[in-house]
Amino acid sequence: MTKAGFLPTTRAEMEARGWDEVDFAYVSGDAYVDHPSFGTAIISRVLEAQGYRVGIIAQPDWRDDGSIAVFGKPRLGFLVSAGNMDSLVNHLTVAKKRRRTDAYSPGGEMGLRPDRAAVVYGNLIRRTYKDSPIILGGIEASLRRLAHYDYWDDRMRRSILLDAQADLISYGMGERSIVEIADALASGLSIADLTFIDGTVFRARSLEHVYDYELLPSWEEVASGGRAYAESFATQYRNADPVRGKRLVEPYGAQGFIVQNPPSAPLSESELDAVYRLPYARTWHPRYDAAGGVPALSEVKFSLASSRGCFGECSFCALTFHQGRIVTARSHGSLLEEAALLVRDPDFKGYIHDVGGPTANFRAPACDKQLRHGACTHKRCLSPQPCKQLRADHGDYIELLRKLRELPKVKKVFVRSGIRFDYVLADRIHGEEFLRELTTHHVSGQLRVAPEHVSDRVLGVMGKPSRSAYERFVEAFAKENERAGKEQYVVPYLMSSHPGSTLADAVELAEFCRDLGYNPEQVQDFYPTPSTLSTVMYCTGLDPLTMKPVTVVRDPHEKALQRALMQYRDPKKQGLVREALRKAGRDDLIGFGPRCLVRPAKSAQGSRSSRKKKKDGKR
Repeated sequence: MTKAGFLPTTRAEMEARGWDEVDFAYVSGDAYVDHPSFGTAIISRVLEAQGYRVGIIAQPDWRDDGSIAVFGKPRLGFLVSAGNMDSLVNHLTVAKKRRRTDAYSPGGEMGLRPDRAAVVYGNLIRRTYKDSPIILGGIEASLRRLAHYDYWDDRMRRSILLDAQADLISYGMGERSIVEIADALASGLSIADLTFIDGTVFRARSLEHVYDYELLPSWEEVASGGRAYAESFATQYRNADPVRGKRLVEPYGAQGFIVQNPPSAPLSESELDAVYRLPYARTWHPRYDAAGGVPALSEVKFSLASSRGCFGECSFCALTFHQGRIVTARSHGSLLEEAALLVRDPDFKGYIHDVGGPTANFRAPACDKQLRHGACTHKRCLSPQPCKQLRADHGDYIELLRKLRELPKVKKVFVRSGIRFDYVLADRIHGEEFLRELTTHHVSGQLRVAPEHVSDRVLGVMGKPSRSAYERFVEAFAKENERAGKEQYVVPYLMSSHPGSTLADAVELAEFCRDLGYNPEQVQDFYPTPSTLSTVMYCTGLDPLTMKPVTVVRDPHEKALQRALMQYRDPKKQGLVREALRKAGRDDLIGFGPRCLVRPAKSAQGSRSSRKKKKDGKR
């Protein structure tokens, strides 16, 4: 594992390599950071390892057609990604207000990529190079590959393949599919012939040559965002597995059909190791030095990505749809090799900031059955209770963390990417040992975990463990701290206004914060992003897995009431808190008692004081 130079970003850099053209031009909404935490770097280095010449066009000016002509017409096609984040999540808060900074741009500057970047870039390329293949990838395209609800427009939108005028989508983790695409194009096949590659989505004029598929409701049926959309998503969800997933077809009337091939198989341990062994420069391109670099790198520069996939299946998380439920992990040797690179970095201060993945303490498939038969379609691995077939074992992770701690010049190894506390509790062999190791060596003052809520009814909709599981974990963590003579605390991530949450549930959450003595300065309001179970609930009012109705809060004021309850100590929000409590029928929590959340309004206090004075005067 050695560092390398950057891939070319200009014609001069391309020609300096002795190239007269590139095979692929990679257009990205992110600044160019050649680090394995960035999708652009991984896909371009994977292609380079297969002998393909890749040029990077980072954050082109979408108002200038010439901005994507840096290398001329690429020999095989354009690769297009909005970047590591959906561009609209990157730009807008849940309240649809513009963010001020963009961590994936030089100096954090906002405005260097367009809204709906994948669509804008695709159309820009199509105007300039009418017959060049366009392959979309990255999370924005992956989660919009079929008809989906768009929160920012508050309406259904069709497959991004159509809006971007692209030829193909490489969805999910694309290392396997992108090489198959490249090899097929290099062999002389037309992009229109690439209908057979797992992990891709294509457009078909007819179904004459499409076989073994399941037909989804048509665009006309789902466009209203009603029950048909919930049913369509349920079918997609059941087929988001590389072992049992079927080909899916979404009809678009006169425009033909959008066909989703089954997901690509996850990379094996050795294949994953090979991806992380590629010669990344491991920093941003020097062109960004004057701006102070790219802020997003600082979050991951001294972290280790140890695994992919997540069987936690939180309803509001898109990872099930993007990375899948089957967890694969890198070998200890691969991670120790990368850690050695971190240690040699001049900026390394002795701290490895994280060793994890979507869920840090998942390092293997949930059970052996997943590898043979795929993930279950009728139940979850952890919710509402851990499955009896679940193989909960932290032994391998404990061993890995110990090895990393022993490396020369490493002072501390943190675990910050989040753990599933119910998985810790389910481990009867190493669970207690892991918690002891975590408490003693891998936490610094605070352990952040994500119970998200405390109402068991809301937690059930979220796909999260019960409140009692969280409380058992907190108690066990406290005991381990007492044993170690440390003063460390669990800090919970909490979410307001998730589908299923009523004002009564929000009051229960506020009382939890009160009893805990916890005052969250920032509260995560539920953000409906494409292709999550929760977003479908928000759109349709139905749980797509059960088709049962779900309470949904859409009105901004109602959402503000739930959020204010969690921040009831904030003087600016106490009017909202009083309103929320009255609407919930909980006037008992307005007053001066120790269990009250807020005092009466000043006018009410004044009236009470006046009445007391008059009464005293009569005496």
